[in-house]
Amino acid sequence: MTLIESTTGTLKDPAVVPPGPPMHPIQRSAVAQHNAVRRAPVDIRTAVPVLDVTIPVFNEERDLEKCVRRLHGHLRESFAHGFRITVADNASTDSTLKIAERVARELPELVVVHLEEKGRGNALRKVWLASPSPVLAYMDVDLSTDLAALAPLLAPLISGHSDLAIGTRLARNSRVVRGPKREFISRSYNLMLHSFMGARFSDAQCGFKAIRADVAQQILPHTMDNSWFFDTELLVLAERCGLRVHEVPVDWIDDPHSSVDVVRTALADIRGMARLTRDLVSGRIPIPELRAALARGPLPASSRTAEQSPRSSLFGQLVRFAAIGAASTLAYVLIFLFCRGFMDPQLANFLALLITAIANTGANRRFTFGIQGGNPVRHHFEGLIVFGIGLALTSGALALVHSTTTPDRWGELLTVVGANLAATAVRFLLFRLWVFRQPTARPAQVPPAQPAQPAQPEPVIESTTPDSPLTETAA
Repeated sequence: MTLIESTTGTLKDPAVVPPGPPMHPIQRSAVAQHNAVRRAPVDIRTAVPVLDVTIPVFNEERDLEKCVRRLHGHLRESFAHGFRITVADNASTDSTLKIAERVARELPELVVVHLEEKGRGNALRKVWLASPSPVLAYMDVDLSTDLAALAPLLAPLISGHSDLAIGTRLARNSRVVRGPKREFISRSYNLMLHSFMGARFSDAQCGFKAIRADVAQQILPHTMDNSWFFDTELLVLAERCGLRVHEVPVDWIDDPHSSVDVVRTALADIRGMARLTRDLVSGRIPIPELRAALARGPLPASSRTAEQSPRSSLFGQLVRFAAIGAASTLAYVLIFLFCRGFMDPQLANFLALLITAIANTGANRRFTFGIQGGNPVRHHFEGLIVFGIGLALTSGALALVHSTTTPDRWGELLTVVGANLAATAVRFLLFRLWVFRQPTARPAQVPPAQPAQPAQPEPVIESTTPDSPLTETAA
């Protein structure tokens, strides 16, 4: 029997495979790699609580006791294993801490932690890293999410099916009651995450999430945000590392008394996106090493082209390409107008296009198509070929307009801008299909397993004894 590590949830000896027909070495290696990243079910016979639900609070004296008692009653009735509830007080200045400590004296499953620093991310990181429980969860103190979703949130983590689980208010069959302002901000923020960061989860900021502790121990030290962006940072890192994120549609009712400043939080989230993008591009977060240690099978992490190229979605590439293109067009216009003051329009067009084309190729290489390392010289050389096509379009448009009329400075500008837009569409297609095309990983050719040789029939021995005319088969 294969033994399972209780701390990591991985197989101690991934090379051990069940008995069966002989395997080719490549097949055996693939099975071993698959087993090495398989999650074991949570040990529900452990002496420590299986589940630790954290409730981060700051000045919540009005709602805290009601929330804790409701959650405690729900877990006592519906959760079949040991649990505890951790109230993480983030430097409250009212009577929140005193109320939590009083309730904790009545409920043995309640633990109170006081932190001197504010911030939901800071509270969750510290409490989760110190918790002994194998499954960690958190929810907002207002309990806007219906607790009926808690069981489907936890089940895939306990079984080993998933690594993280999140509640989503943006699924088609979620039921949500909230104002149009919050709805618009939430959907716009998630659209930005999908477009600029290649995220695939549907709802980053729903305060209803859970994670396996063995995964949290490896990912949480690489998170930096101490506030509301912590959720997004955790989910982006999980997806980049090849983890499985399970989504649960929730019934959610907005708390009209919430103290969260939605606009300020949204702006902080945008700054967080910029910081996280910089950290990923610079290599501060060791994604390849984390992916190799955590990514799920059946393919080894190094062969997962979709995870190595999270920027491969067409919509996301179009959005990033358009943003870079808008900046390039503005720079092109400024350079063209500057050069046109003292040189021929064709030469001004050539210089403006050349300068912006070099910058545009470099920006699209890194941000649109997510390419780091490799051969930038080849990419820039091919980008200059693409630049030549754009030059031909804009120069041809200028020559055509000068041959038919005598345009003024603004007429020339409109001509080259229109031609440059057409050249931009051609540039995107050539960048995607040629210059920055990612090679498709070929699956390893596995020779078919040799069929087992049929067993040779046992020799038949005929009796030569006269009084025994029957034949006998050797045992």
